[in-house]
Amino acid sequence: MRTLIRLLAGVTSRFPWVVLAATLALTVVFAGLATTVESASGQEGFAPESAAIDASERISELFGDGSTSTVMQVLVADDDGDVLTREALEVVAELQSAIEGSEAGDALVDRPGEPGLLSYLVPVEEALAAQGLTPADLPDDGTVKSIYNDALAEAGPELGFASQLVPEGSGDRPELGMVLVFIEAAMDIDAQIAREVAVADAVAEVDATTPLEVSAFSFALLFGDEDDFLGEVAQLFTIAFVIILVVLLFVFWVTPRGTTTRVASARRMVADTSVVMLTIVLVVLWMNGVGALLQRAGVLGPLTEVAQIVPILLVGLGVDYGIHLTSRYRDEVGEGRTVGAGMRTAIGTVGVALVLATVTTAIGFLTNIVNPIPALRDFGILASVGIVLAFLLMLTFVPALRIVLDRRAEAGGRLPVEGLGGTRDRLLPQLAGRTSVLAERAPVPTLVVALVLGGFGYLGLTNISTEFSFTDFLPEDAPVVQTLATIEDNFGGGFGETTQVLVEDADLTEPATFNAMAEVVRQLGDTPDVLTVSTPEGEIASATSPVSLVQQLLAPGPDGAPAAGGAFAEVALASGYDPETGEFAEDGDVGAVFAAARDVEPARTEAVLSFAGDGDAPVAALLEIDTQAGDDRALALQDAVEEDAAGLAALGAGVAVTSNEIITAGIVESLSDTQVASLFITLIAATLVLMLTFWIENRRPFLGVLTMLPVALVVLWTFGLMYVSGIPFGPVTATLTGLAVGIGVPYTIHMARRFEEDRLRYPSLKEAIRETTRNTGGALAGSAVTPAGGFGILITSTLVPFQQMGQVTAYAIGLSMVGALLVLPSLLVLWERWHRRRGQPVVEKETASVV
Repeated sequence: MRTLIRLLAGVTSRFPWVVLAATLALTVVFAGLATTVESASGQEGFAPESAAIDASERISELFGDGSTSTVMQVLVADDDGDVLTREALEVVAELQSAIEGSEAGDALVDRPGEPGLLSYLVPVEEALAAQGLTPADLPDDGTVKSIYNDALAEAGPELGFASQLVPEGSGDRPELGMVLVFIEAAMDIDAQIAREVAVADAVAEVDATTPLEVSAFSFALLFGDEDDFLGEVAQLFTIAFVIILVVLLFVFWVTPRGTTTRVASARRMVADTSVVMLTIVLVVLWMNGVGALLQRAGVLGPLTEVAQIVPILLVGLGVDYGIHLTSRYRDEVGEGRTVGAGMRTAIGTVGVALVLATVTTAIGFLTNIVNPIPALRDFGILASVGIVLAFLLMLTFVPALRIVLDRRAEAGGRLPVEGLGGTRDRLLPQLAGRTSVLAERAPVPTLVVALVLGGFGYLGLTNISTEFSFTDFLPEDAPVVQTLATIEDNFGGGFGETTQVLVEDADLTEPATFNAMAEVVRQLGDTPDVLTVSTPEGEIASATSPVSLVQQLLAPGPDGAPAAGGAFAEVALASGYDPETGEFAEDGDVGAVFAAARDVEPARTEAVLSFAGDGDAPVAALLEIDTQAGDDRALALQDAVEEDAAGLAALGAGVAVTSNEIITAGIVESLSDTQVASLFITLIAATLVLMLTFWIENRRPFLGVLTMLPVALVVLWTFGLMYVSGIPFGPVTATLTGLAVGIGVPYTIHMARRFEEDRLRYPSLKEAIRETTRNTGGALAGSAVTPAGGFGILITSTLVPFQQMGQVTAYAIGLSMVGALLVLPSLLVLWERWHRRRGQPVVEKETASVV
């Protein structure tokens, strides 16, 4: 480690121009690579490896998007709490007219038994149409309610389904009603988004002219535009950059004294601030360039929303390195050293601490490699790369540029030496020095209080809820987000939720297999959170499958003949199919019926049966079930559907159940399972690194444990404050362990290493700890203010994860200062007293050589 630091110090001080030229050349290369970085949004990158993910990917491979149409949901709401009125009938009619007249009108589904629009008022609409009446012909709202209730009492499948388009338990005065818009699936995702945007625009036009509130929702609208998120990140990065710039101007202010004038002080302040902030920009460019290379090597995937906030982290964490190096360099030059000697000493002392801080911080972030969620793995890798690059540039580019500028000022007699020597007399160092009184007079009580609070923090950690939603990365006030929240609150998972069951590894042309699928569909009718439709035979599951395909093709059309024609009916009956039971005889020819269905309705047949390899026999079947479990009950629904399909699995078929909600619930479960493990792995790994380092350097490995104890407490305290503040554990707050270690470890390392120097310089232990807190504590205070200002701006974000991250980071920074200035000095004082009571020498060979 010391060899590396000496090498960097020697090369930088002897060849500063070479270092600057190499930095410039590499910046050009990395900046070019940075433009090729791939990004992702929505679900991509967040899904852990699981059977549900594998099934979803397999369905996409076998069936494409798994559907020939998509559904949009339009909410009709009334502030007075009643949408079962004549006015609502008129609004729904306006909606239908506007949507049919929009650019998406030609893409609306128009097939027998599959309307393009299905309204919660369809029972009233059909009753009026049968009598040749219009809403204006109805005398009052009571008549609307009467027709609605009478129609539902004699409902068929379509009308029965309409009862589920109002919130359960609404009675005769529902506050909300839903209109479903079915759109033919486009071949291109951009074309599909354009169709759904056209529908949303038509809905917005109606909303502007009616007293009722109408709003549209679909997932394409939700994730169709990434510009909002990227714009938010860019805005936050810019504001954080500006805030830290202003704070650095305060931290780097040089007190005018002696021959150092105010003009010289201001010039020096601006110069040091500019050098550090320029380096941060280079770090971000280099990190994105390396990220592009790692993507090409297959190490990183497309960067999700979590990974895209790493630049904001680097602004806060990277500045810390610059402050410590610059502060130490100023001290050395202020004491009379030359520019070159002062920089070599600064790198040689602070550099070792920065190496340890870099290694432990990188370890903290790299523990995410074992995280089952790809987005967090990528975040950990990218953040580690950024931290290492921040270290390299802060210990090469910053010293080289500073040496070039200061040697010229030194030669011209313009270097403000006296002002640079006044760092310790400034306000922050003086305030930090006063905190040593606890370590001097009451170290044991201080530690007892810290440990008790750590215990409460651990209780908070074990009780924090785990939450995740893809809408977290969208502005809270976005209309489409608010509409989704209303749907989830009143309709469970909404009517866009579809749970899919993939059936493979079975002979789908066997009557036993078909009959087992028919039994699955029957059992689904009693399964919680599965939507049903009313039929004369009772409630049946709202689902599409090979079973429903055959039933629909045999269902009588308007003329009383089978919908698919008499030829298909003849094949089905001749093949042993019984329309009464919906099953095949034991010797039935299921394959012949599937082939006939493919001839008359190829698109609908291939939506539920996959004939991969262009063979005549299907290799997979797909059941798509309309459900409303949402994220909270998705895993319970998965278990229930698997239980319903147990008979099918008993025949040897491979059955896999999946949905977006099941995948999301799996992410939440993975986050919850890994949070404690990640915490302990990080702390143990970082502690072992510090123990090894301190053992090699001065044969005091326990100093590594002492250095990490305050950081462990900081992590626990922060989790405790998260629990008290109601901040859940999620994709962004899952980075807390690495973040807390990244903030806390550099603080404690700088304090521990400076104490190792000061205990040799001063005969009194009290004086040594006081000087440590005054000198290093002042720099720590400055390095805490800068990230606090930068991260604090996140609280103003419109994105919930960023708001939470701003709060959590503020907690971590403030508590890290407490740990470094109050807890660690108390530990160091007790530890040093113990050594001195045992009569052990306090001067170590390696430590003395540094001094």
